[in-house]
Amino acid sequence: MKELSTSIENLIENAGGTWGIILEDLDTNESWQWNQDDTFYAASIIKIPIMVAAFAAYEQGKFKLSDPVTLKQEDIVGGSGVLQYLLPGISLSFYDLIVLMIIQSDNTATNMLIDLIGKKEIQQTMQTIGLKKSKFYNKLMTVPVQREGNNIVTAKEMAFLLQQIINGKIVSTYACEKMIHIMKNQQIQDSLPGKLPDGNSSIIGTRPIWELAHKTGNVTKVRHDVGVFYVGSKTLIVAVLSKGIDDYQSKAIFHDIGLKIFEYLKCG
Repeated sequence: MKELSTSIENLIENAGGTWGIILEDLDTNESWQWNQDDTFYAASIIKIPIMVAAFAAYEQGKFKLSDPVTLKQEDIVGGSGVLQYLLPGISLSFYDLIVLMIIQSDNTATNMLIDLIGKKEIQQTMQTIGLKKSKFYNKLMTVPVQREGNNIVTAKEMAFLLQQIINGKIVSTYACEKMIHIMKNQQIQDSLPGKLPDGNSSIIGTRPIWELAHKTGNVTKVRHDVGVFYVGSKTLIVAVLSKGIDDYQSKAIFHDIGLKIFEYLKCG
């Protein structure tokens, strides 16, 4: 871990900006932190706690995963996602919205879930989990002029949340398995996985060389990626948050960080 952390330190110190990072090797129990308690504008990372709240509502019997939800014109917002390009009136399941929120970072799907679950219920779920500095206040792409605060997260608390999920310690084992499955199917791969080799073999049935169950979040001069690396029998939790860096430059740094983590796990 020392060699890995030193190389990442060099990368981020040369890059400038502000970084919040935590790495947790679940096989060696080693960890490394950098500004892990600093708060960052959450961007789409807030969708992970919203996903947890959605599954909590399901477990409480408030929704079935198969419950139909109709897309209305007033639901549609811009930014990431495919729903903004579809005609209102189509029906999606509650589960479909969760999947789209994570794998495509769909803002319309996210806001539909927020309306269904309720802002207070999402906030209560985050408090119950033990997130103290990470906060949820607003829907996506519809932030009011007068607002209580910005959605914010810390690297430490996002890593803690991921640790709870992979150990099946929140909501239910079934919900945790579904959440990891969804995050493994992430379609936005332009940050930590940017330089990783093709993880799939041409031989049918072969296990992938690597998997990353993760969620990204990007706005101007803000780039985040948090998730769980699976390389061979090795598992590592990572949360990398950044701000104040040009998008092109930050993307390159994330690519390098992801590759260094992969090489560390592959050789470990």
